[in-house]
Amino acid sequence: MAVKVLVVDDSSFFRRRVSEILEQDSNIQVIGFAVNGREAVDKARELKPDVITMDVEMPVLDGISAVKEIMAATPTPILMFSSLTRDGATATLDALDAGALDFLPKKFEDIARNNEDAIALLQNKVKEIGRRRISRFSRPAPISRSTPTPTLRSSGATSSSGIVQPDRSFSRPAAASSPAASSSNTSNIRASGKKYQLVAIGTSTGGPVALQTILTQLPANFPHPILLIQHMPAAFTPAFAARLNGLCKINVKEAQNGDRLVPGTAYLAPGGQQMLIEGRGGSRTLRVFEDDSPRITYKPSVDVTFASAAKTFGGDVLAVVLTGMGADGRDGARMLKQVGATIWAQDEKTSVVYGMPQAVANAGLASESLALADVANRLTRETGCG
Repeated sequence: MAVKVLVVDDSSFFRRRVSEILEQDSNIQVIGFAVNGREAVDKARELKPDVITMDVEMPVLDGISAVKEIMAATPTPILMFSSLTRDGATATLDALDAGALDFLPKKFEDIARNNEDAIALLQNKVKEIGRRRISRFSRPAPISRSTPTPTLRSSGATSSSGIVQPDRSFSRPAAASSPAASSSNTSNIRASGKKYQLVAIGTSTGGPVALQTILTQLPANFPHPILLIQHMPAAFTPAFAARLNGLCKINVKEAQNGDRLVPGTAYLAPGGQQMLIEGRGGSRTLRVFEDDSPRITYKPSVDVTFASAAKTFGGDVLAVVLTGMGADGRDGARMLKQVGATIWAQDEKTSVVYGMPQAVANAGLASESLALADVANRLTRETGCG
């Protein structure tokens, strides 16, 4: 069955271009268009599409406001299109907070190295998020907010991020049980007693919301440095790091070359670059660099950072692979597993796209398959600070 798509944009050229690209794939059907956010809300209710592609900046009702109304009335997977600017990054992150599942740069040349790859990426993203079906939506509409600055750090009085998140629960066909042990209830799970020096988290599609969900629940005294590898354009990572830093009790920063790893700080790999670890003993620093290699698709790459962690920290690593398309992280997780590290994967039910965690679980590398809501609790318990 073809994925039914509603294309929303105030530009007739862009509506036509997106429609032409999507309908090159026989598994995708464009069923309608909207020229502004208000029309998008109405057509989402009328046409009931499987996926909506949405521009951020539109007349009458902007994309962020439209996402909020759609997720409150007729919850539907939404893919945002955004400009690669600071304002565009902030707006896109607001849209993800409001309930959108993923985003792409509006300029297709910014998506991939060539036009064919860009077309395939857009088609695959639409098909992946289109496989999700809404099963329930009972939470109140999300609270609008602007991007926080580091000085507006959460006091920790509220649980999670303190923001009412839209329910992103989408039904899936019944799946075979994962090779990893499922841990839907973590209250009775005890820490392994293993000692760690580093936590590393890799993710892609659905990652911004997943990382915010996890990191906002970690205590200020979290005992290890955390490396974050999120597939994201270079223009977006500074805004995302600043947003997380303003919401979290731990420190969060965009990684810079030469940064010294310290406990209680999360380092977000910059978009378009790779992040490695250097040094020995108590002096470990980050090497962040431009990577022009055509052999490596993702920049930053989970595999690259995980492999570096395996070489530098050996088995003293707790690695987590979250929601995302593809299999980035599987090879790096294999290297970590070979030196005795612990690997966890997000479960299928709570993943926006069960690609990266599935690749790790199916390879027999993950010792646990965790619901997103359980990851922070398990991290604090396993590392001895909860």
